[in-house]
Amino acid sequence: MRLERGTGILLEGMHAQPLSRPRFDFAEKPFIVIWEVTRACALACLHCRADAIPHRNRFELTTAEGAALIDSVSAFGDPPPLFVLTGGDPMRRPDLGELVRHAVGKGLTVALTPSGTAAVTRPRLKELREAGISRIAVSLDGPDAGTHDQFRGVLGSYAWTMKIIEAATDFGIPLQINTTVARMTLPHMAEMARRMRELPVVLWAVFFLIATGRGAALEQITAEECEELLACLHDLAGEVPFGIKTTEAPHFQRVALQRGSRGAAARPRYAQRSVTDGNGFVFIDHLGEICPSGFLPLGCGNVRRDSLVSVYREHELFTRLRDPDALEGKCGRCEFRRVCGGSRARAFAATGSAFGSDPLCAYEPAPFTDAQSASSISVSAG
Repeated sequence: MRLERGTGILLEGMHAQPLSRPRFDFAEKPFIVIWEVTRACALACLHCRADAIPHRNRFELTTAEGAALIDSVSAFGDPPPLFVLTGGDPMRRPDLGELVRHAVGKGLTVALTPSGTAAVTRPRLKELREAGISRIAVSLDGPDAGTHDQFRGVLGSYAWTMKIIEAATDFGIPLQINTTVARMTLPHMAEMARRMRELPVVLWAVFFLIATGRGAALEQITAEECEELLACLHDLAGEVPFGIKTTEAPHFQRVALQRGSRGAAARPRYAQRSVTDGNGFVFIDHLGEICPSGFLPLGCGNVRRDSLVSVYREHELFTRLRDPDALEGKCGRCEFRRVCGGSRARAFAATGSAFGSDPLCAYEPAPFTDAQSASSISVSAG
């Protein structure tokens, strides 16, 4: 596989400027908080982890409850986590502008992931810009209308996505493109890389499919194909004017360390920790359930009755997800486990254990010989 090369930054689970942040202690606060403001969506995407529904659930968090959630995110302290409003399609909530204004007023940096539908109008985007939105992230899963619309399940989604990109650019809202990698989309990744260079993007976020929700019916790529693609993305990231990050492929960190080394045996002493499920990341669904991520939907509390800060810092599942020594299988013996840790969501989907091996990683670690080798890669998290 070859992706067209052409200066950029490589980040796993992190965002390029202007959404970068100082270093975080992931035991104290997440780097990013995502709130699924609604599960309603007009699309029928083949990979949808939410198994989205046509209409809003009457038990969704209310505007007042949403404001309280925002207050709890700011309670993590300064600097606060990045705050992302997602769905379903968040544009299905008429109070979206009010929620953004409240979050910005609390000092949060707010991003939005709307669906490529007619719900994203120029007046609504203008309202969100005036409310203080910092980034719009739209999905583009094929380089043209045919490939994208087939994956999204609705004819016309590509055209609407292009209109969103045009309007966001006109309003000066930084643009992120999200692309899903599955068997169906893998053949188009080289062309997608070329399309990214034609679009006014600040970040290309490449999501590696988790077999959950509707995505359970999609065929995934192999670990070897993933390794090749990550290597291509690493090389591309050094030569394009936008950032590249992966979602649910934290071994991008390991690939970066290996390819940045002078030799195969070289091991850099310091690396930046991946942001993964429950480790620098927390997800709140449309009913208020607190989960390690949207792809690891194991409820650990509910914001209607529990403290978001306390659940993230103290719940047994979250604390264990932040412990690299809790990992099992080859992830548990890997020397990169403190900077990667594998996708806990994929391990859960594949094995039923959130601490098992990530089947999308092709790397085979050597057995540990002593405690020193088990901690050979130090971490500078942030």
